[in-house]
Amino acid sequence: MILRFLGTGTSTGVPQIGCGCEVCTSTDLHDKRLRSSVVVTTDTGANILIDCGPDFRQQIMNAGAPHLDCCLITHSHYDHVGGIDDLRPYCRQGQKFPIYCQDDVAGDLRSRVPYCFKEHPYPGVPAFNINIISENEPFDIFGTEIIPLRVKHFRLDILGFRIGNLAYITDAKNVPDATIDAIEGIDTLVINALRSEEHISHMTLQQAMAIVDRVSPRVTYFTHMADCIGLHSKVEASLPANMHLAYDNLTIEIKK
Repeated sequence: MILRFLGTGTSTGVPQIGCGCEVCTSTDLHDKRLRSSVVVTTDTGANILIDCGPDFRQQIMNAGAPHLDCCLITHSHYDHVGGIDDLRPYCRQGQKFPIYCQDDVAGDLRSRVPYCFKEHPYPGVPAFNINIISENEPFDIFGTEIIPLRVKHFRLDILGFRIGNLAYITDAKNVPDATIDAIEGIDTLVINALRSEEHISHMTLQQAMAIVDRVSPRVTYFTHMADCIGLHSKVEASLPANMHLAYDNLTIEIKK
């Protein structure tokens, strides 16, 4: 199984508009972060998009515009769903593109892009087949089991996902014990780490590292990072050998 990071930044992206800090003015491409999203290529050849933020068009073009079989959505904040309309090339010939999300997310999508869900839609608009999913209720995509995982984004219940030997968690402030148990000893953990300073709805790097210690994966990649986490080169050098800062367009292999 292969994972490609389309974006690894927080809601503002990096650089932030109007910011002159050393990260936002860095010339290192590792410090250029679009909004967080990944594509997972399963062992059966399915390409699964996780989240579709406002940078999606640029991201998928950077990835070579591969085919996509579906999209999993963690939650409905704009930086995770703002690119939904750009999925229209995947809705050709009357095909409805599959989206898997919680019921509240489905309601938000219908409110944000109502023209996609009309009984008699305007020709050419995206068409979606929404599949409602819930925590700890596995479902199948082309022979690959997906397990939705509960995490808390401040007071908001959102989803992470276990796909084979990969766990993907973003925007978490708290990871419940049941989710820790469900991914303990996994090969690859991707988890959010916003910055070093405390935040109301996101884990700090130190808090994310504490979750890593409990899960004990073979390797961890941190994502959904703000500029104030620091320069990639400096932070990466300070991490243990089995922990890394992810970066845009990084591609990794998940061991079975």
